[in-house]
Amino acid sequence: MTQTAQALDWLDKNHEMLVDWLRQSVAIPSISTDGQHLPEIGQSAALVCQFMRQAGLENVREIAFDDSYPYAYGEWLGAPGKPTLFLYSHHDVQPVNYANQWLSDPWTLTRRDGRLFGRGAADDKAAFVGQLGAIAAWLKTHGSLPINVKVLCEGEEEVGSRNLQGFFKNHRQCVESDVVVVCDTENIEVGLPCITSALRGIVAAQVKVTTALFPVHSGMAGGALADAAIVLSQVLARLGNPSAEVPVPGFEKNLKKVTEEEKAIYANLPFDEEKAKSDLGILAGVPFVTPKGRTIYEQTWRHPAATVIAIEASSIKGASNQVLPTAEAIVSCRIVPNMDPKESFEQLKTFLEKDPPYGAKVEVIPHGPPVSWWATDPKGPAFSAAMDSLSESFGRKAVPIGCGGTIGLVGPLVELLGGVPALLLGIEDPQSNAHAPNESLHEGDWKKLMGAMVRMFGKMGLLTPHTTR
Repeated sequence: MTQTAQALDWLDKNHEMLVDWLRQSVAIPSISTDGQHLPEIGQSAALVCQFMRQAGLENVREIAFDDSYPYAYGEWLGAPGKPTLFLYSHHDVQPVNYANQWLSDPWTLTRRDGRLFGRGAADDKAAFVGQLGAIAAWLKTHGSLPINVKVLCEGEEEVGSRNLQGFFKNHRQCVESDVVVVCDTENIEVGLPCITSALRGIVAAQVKVTTALFPVHSGMAGGALADAAIVLSQVLARLGNPSAEVPVPGFEKNLKKVTEEEKAIYANLPFDEEKAKSDLGILAGVPFVTPKGRTIYEQTWRHPAATVIAIEASSIKGASNQVLPTAEAIVSCRIVPNMDPKESFEQLKTFLEKDPPYGAKVEVIPHGPPVSWWATDPKGPAFSAAMDSLSESFGRKAVPIGCGGTIGLVGPLVELLGGVPALLLGIEDPQSNAHAPNESLHEGDWKKLMGAMVRMFGKMGLLTPHTTR
């Protein structure tokens, strides 16, 4: 039996132990978005450190600085002359909204229909458990790894990784590596392994409309005074476009052209429209708004998008017969290759503030820092090792894909490390419902991903630090 086969055998025999690690992790509500769960985030980081030690990592510690939530870090650097892999994941999670829609307790890992349900199960606690499982498989069977690893589990990804740049600056030695591995993306269908080679960026803006100094009785002024909520709706309606193109002048001007070869690749990827609508919860009779002749993949991976993610005027419970003087919204724009984040914000600001209805005051300010897009050519020895490992483990040929979402650390980290390969391995799938009720992980695919990482470590061990690109 080869060393890789022995490690895979250990992984298979200890699968239930890893499920229990995930169960313990999910039980901690490490919510980072509301500022109300700092003790739980601390407990979560401590638990990740415990698992790191159990897996066999060295120099394990919690890292916190400035106002950051705690990170967990561990390493194993006992393979001189071999590549060093930087493995990233995060242990913070989103809150549980729409609690009445959950079919089981979100903080209790629950097996159902071949899936593991729980808040954070897919995003992203199965990632660090899976990475540590693959590491343990080698260390427990051979006492060593064929490569070096540095493992970082962040505690504030769900709030925009706001201190990650500071971490890179203050703890450069913890990220110095030859290959970056991130498990926080999606496979486009269950059973199909994917490597993400492109991410959209994000630019968000807060839009505030003001029409008066204070609210006025709607019986006295309704029909005479401009309603701030209606004015805001009119301003936001400018973003609507039946063709799905974002009508902000300049957004589509400098886009990187999608080649015919790329279009053919997208067209050949598996896609079931009715199943996709079901997975997304789209009501019967409501179509996709993708332009004719353009696949969903091309639309969501290679074109910008504008989404209104919040509107605030008056609460339903606190509503009274008043003409509202102010109303606000947050607009989130996804940006793609060749779009400059700062320029995109200015274009959006100009578009929304221009010619305000009824002369209302319209103010557009940034909502959080922008994050640039990222793209790479999925070729070279490191990508080949990953693609081959995924294909062997899943029994299907792995495919490179794009992602409509944003992972803020990838671009800056790759740039910091001089353009090293970044391998974004899919751990979620279209049924995962990350950030939504009934978040879940396909258990079979998770097990195959861990097996792929075991194989990938072995294949990477045949390379040197200078031959990974």
